[in-house]
Amino acid sequence: MTIAPRYAFIKANWHADIVDRAYEGFCETIPASQVDVFDVPGAFEMPLVAKDLAESGQYAAIACAAFVVDGGIYRHDFVASAVVDGLMRVGLDTGVPVLSVSLTPHQYQETEHHDAIYRSHFVEKGREAARAALMIGKTRKALAA
Repeated sequence: MTIAPRYAFIKANWHADIVDRAYEGFCETIPASQVDVFDVPGAFEMPLVAKDLAESGQYAAIACAAFVVDGGIYRHDFVASAVVDGLMRVGLDTGVPVLSVSLTPHQYQETEHHDAIYRSHFVEKGREAARAALMIGKTRKALAA
């Protein structure tokens, strides 16, 4: 009997009404019963939690979702860059694929129109992350054979 692989999904609580849609998209491809969800305050905290999860040896891949917006101060670019670099480093250091569903729009405004666009976009990005998790697992398994 083959045991189904487990996946971790980390989501930032900042703009949760948008970010949570990525988890919905992820679970359209990978069943929710195979996914453990972890909430963090914001994007900046994702790499540390991803590292802890990767080092646990329990997960085939880890997906991380956040929405880093330009709040009118030149901070979002630094945060987004640090987060993506940190997530990549976790994957390279641990050998566990870490996928980023972290978006940084340049022209976001908190309007119903923009929120609807990004909610829909995060669903699609979640689907893409799930497909990537499955594909990288398959590719790495073939390389190991």
